[in-house]
Amino acid sequence: MHDYPDTLLLIDGRWKPSASGRTLPVFNPATAKPIGNVAWADTDDLDQALEAAVRGFEIWSRTSAFDRAKLMRRAADILRSRADEIATWMTLEQGKPLEQSRLETLAGADIIDWFAGEAQRTYGQVIPGRATNVIQMTLKLPVGPVAAFTPWNFPINQVVRKLSAALAAGCSIIVKAAEETPASPAGLIGAFVDAGIPAGVVNLVYGVPAEISEYLIPHPAIRKISFTGSTAVGKQLAALAGLNMKRATMELGGHAPVIVSEDADVDQAAKTMVAAKFRNAGQICVAPTRFLVHEDVAERFTQRFTEGTQAIRVGNGLDADVEMGPLANDRRIPALEAMITDATARGARLATGGRRIGNEGWFFEPTVLADVPTDARIMNDEPFGPVAIINRFTSLDDAIREANRLPYGLAAFGFTRSSATADRLGNEVVAGMMSINHYGLALPEIPFGGTRDSGYGTEGGSEALDAYLDTRLVTRKG
Repeated sequence: MHDYPDTLLLIDGRWKPSASGRTLPVFNPATAKPIGNVAWADTDDLDQALEAAVRGFEIWSRTSAFDRAKLMRRAADILRSRADEIATWMTLEQGKPLEQSRLETLAGADIIDWFAGEAQRTYGQVIPGRATNVIQMTLKLPVGPVAAFTPWNFPINQVVRKLSAALAAGCSIIVKAAEETPASPAGLIGAFVDAGIPAGVVNLVYGVPAEISEYLIPHPAIRKISFTGSTAVGKQLAALAGLNMKRATMELGGHAPVIVSEDADVDQAAKTMVAAKFRNAGQICVAPTRFLVHEDVAERFTQRFTEGTQAIRVGNGLDADVEMGPLANDRRIPALEAMITDATARGARLATGGRRIGNEGWFFEPTVLADVPTDARIMNDEPFGPVAIINRFTSLDDAIREANRLPYGLAAFGFTRSSATADRLGNEVVAGMMSINHYGLALPEIPFGGTRDSGYGTEGGSEALDAYLDTRLVTRKG
């Protein structure tokens, strides 16, 4: 067992307590007991981090793309070498099964490697001039210091995408990570420190989310914002960024529909979606949630999906063979209970689950609701937990209409053997990401982001660096 560490702030290359000495407790969601503390940044700490980020930007923006990439790859190797230790911290503070924590850590190293390659491909253009003695070219230059705000559900994944894109582009960054899960992001960023990142290029703070965001976003030193979290908070931060003319990437909430057509491989669809739905206890913004199943296969799909749900082994993420851990905090249990009670009161059928497990820790049964009316809260508000909704449809038009009914547009899924149906799903379901006949999201090389109330911008794929780069025209005669 790796001991769980108290987590400090990283400012200007040094790990340090907050200026005030204040801390916040960190709890193990499997036991609901405190396991450590995290430093609580106040204004003095943020001012130091801002000054450091400005100095770090001066250094890092002048570092060649080749050297930036080399250091990033070194950090990725260090992260891989520490995967077991960091994964244990993640499970202790977040609750997910140890193997999922380990895979997230290793995937983080892959993301760093991929963005290191992109650092060397920030190409400009040479544009033919109208006169033979005129040269017109564009340069891609780092936008400046970045402020990144990340949640607790994927403590490394949510940080590493923002961190890697910023560093690849030549920006410095202040990461405000989640207080519930501080040690694993610190482990990630520690790999960059030990790889030799110059002081001030990467800074890490924790504290009261609203206070930190309201201080950093308007500050003139910050030129780019990246936020992952709820739609409600995202809209507030986007408004604040816009008021101060700051570029922003917003990866917000979702309520992902899954359309299962009458010609789908029902058994494979159920198996694939059970694994996707209950990974990380359903606390995933792209988790499949509203299952829209053709009436001809609805009974079979519901049976297979419910059987798969009932077979999930729930327990402490450190225990062998556990497939789903606890919810990450105590707020999620009453929120889910209220949604389930509301749905059943309106006529929904509880196929399985629906209750808290035990009295120690924040465990909740994997849950399936069927035949849920559209006016139920859970059909309109993201449950962000281990609850799946299965409803029927009679025509593809009806299914697409329901998929698009909500203002979200993050992820969507479909299962069909028909190329015509697949084409309609890809073109007509409003979502930033559509995955058909498999779970194919979140790879480093493909876009990751939404539309409408699910945000804007992407944190994956070749476009991910664009938000961190300014385009400068240089035209010269003679």
